[in-house]
Amino acid sequence: MSTTERRETVPDAAAPAAGSQAVRETLEDYTLRFAPRSYRRWTPMVVATTALGGIAYMADFSIGAGIGLAHGTGNALLAIAVAAVVIFVTGFPLAYYGARYNIDLDLITRGSGFGYYGSVLTSVIFASFTFIFFALEGSIMAQGLNLGLGLPLWLGYAVSTLMVIPLVVYGMKALSRLQVWTTPVWLLLMVGPLVYLVAQDPGTVDRFLAYAGTDGDGAVDTASVMLGAGVCLSLIAQIGEQIDYLRFMPPKTAANRRAWWTAVVMAGPGWVVLGALKQAIGVFLAVYVLAEAGPAAAPEPIRQFRGAFDAMMPSWAVIPLAVVLVVISQIKINVTNAYSGSLAWTNSFTRVTRHYPGRMVFVLVNLGFALVLMEADMFSFLSGVLGFYSNCAIAWVVTVATDIGVNKYVLGLSPLRPEFRRGMLHAVNPVGVVAFVAASGLSIAMYFRLLGDGLQPYSPVAAALIAFVLTPLTAVVTQGRYYLRRTDDGIGEPLLDGDGNPSAATFDCHVCHQPYERPDLTACLTHDAVVCSLCLSTDKTGEHVLPAAAG
Repeated sequence: MSTTERRETVPDAAAPAAGSQAVRETLEDYTLRFAPRSYRRWTPMVVATTALGGIAYMADFSIGAGIGLAHGTGNALLAIAVAAVVIFVTGFPLAYYGARYNIDLDLITRGSGFGYYGSVLTSVIFASFTFIFFALEGSIMAQGLNLGLGLPLWLGYAVSTLMVIPLVVYGMKALSRLQVWTTPVWLLLMVGPLVYLVAQDPGTVDRFLAYAGTDGDGAVDTASVMLGAGVCLSLIAQIGEQIDYLRFMPPKTAANRRAWWTAVVMAGPGWVVLGALKQAIGVFLAVYVLAEAGPAAAPEPIRQFRGAFDAMMPSWAVIPLAVVLVVISQIKINVTNAYSGSLAWTNSFTRVTRHYPGRMVFVLVNLGFALVLMEADMFSFLSGVLGFYSNCAIAWVVTVATDIGVNKYVLGLSPLRPEFRRGMLHAVNPVGVVAFVAASGLSIAMYFRLLGDGLQPYSPVAAALIAFVLTPLTAVVTQGRYYLRRTDDGIGEPLLDGDGNPSAATFDCHVCHQPYERPDLTACLTHDAVVCSLCLSTDKTGEHVLPAAAG
């Protein structure tokens, strides 16, 4: 069929109401689908700034402080460095694919070893990441409101949850403005006290470096480093939130090549550089306030920055500034947590049930989970939660990164072009599912000492190594047969343009009657027309879905 014929809109009286609702609610920022070129009007640097604004969270200070107080500064810094290297290396191929092909991490995961329904597993993992860290950040904000305004913690938890709802209703347009305007204030309040303390009292650096921790004598110990790295590696899934922004990158061309790569590296895997610095600062500030605050309160960012501000400002300004810093940081990250979590839940639910309930439903679901965790005082058992969670997150991210880096570019068993559309993919691909389940299952067993006490600190290493080995091994065993259900989507127009970017050619979906760009569509089984990816997802009868074929 010709391109001209496929541009015609063919009415479909059976178009489901769910599909129409999905169209109306997802065209603001193309949730659950490919982000078209016509929408991506931001420069690479604006996208990068927006993405980096989302990592203003203060959990890094708590994570670093917890590791440092337990294991000493030397072990903490090594643990932070080990985790940062792993996160950067695994995040690079994911960020590239998200920015190059304008799809989020769930859509990348579908075609990178998991299959159309297999990636539901990882969507739930990512959704869990967002509400766990929303709860953590909300707890930090509640601590700030308690110290600054006297609000009881339970009320602070509710305030930190409810205030995000009006902000997260809107998509990329609103979030980009919020992140760009608040980032300079946040940077000034975060970096200023640290510079002042080091300049005024260089001895703080010596005390920081000499701190031995509560669990040892300060000597570098492999088990302590691995335990600390495991907690830090719980943040490996943050790359998913970075890609939620990076998918709006403009096409890569010869003219913008340098700016494009700078933005992708800086806002993709590069987020961990700032994250690692914040963790190290958290250790420094915890050691600085330890004598005054005590070991229980020293990991709390509000206590850390209160102590730092107290050294450089009049007493009347200390608590207000500390509270402002905490509130700005928490708003910046928790709008991202709520937004990304709602996408992950909605995506999974829509695929499994073939019904679109509306993204706001899952904004509220995600926030509900987070509020329950906060009221259960998640902050007090932070390291345990993150240490357990990191095994699942590592297994997922390493599996997808290995599929892209090894199975696609080295072995040639995984298709180079990402695929996410229903009908084009097998329901489940054993390559990713087997690697993920084995890596997460065995590493969790190690974490809970089911395989002996000596192996417990090495569960994150096991998760990464098992995923890295099994992903290409399973691809070789299966010969890549379970990646694509068919290789031809029935549309004559090329999927990519001459520069290798997704084509901007536009076609009308005959189910929802909206125009979409080429990568978001396939031919229809029963009509002489095309169907968009979301209408395929909500097709309960499968009447529009192309059959399995070799080519």
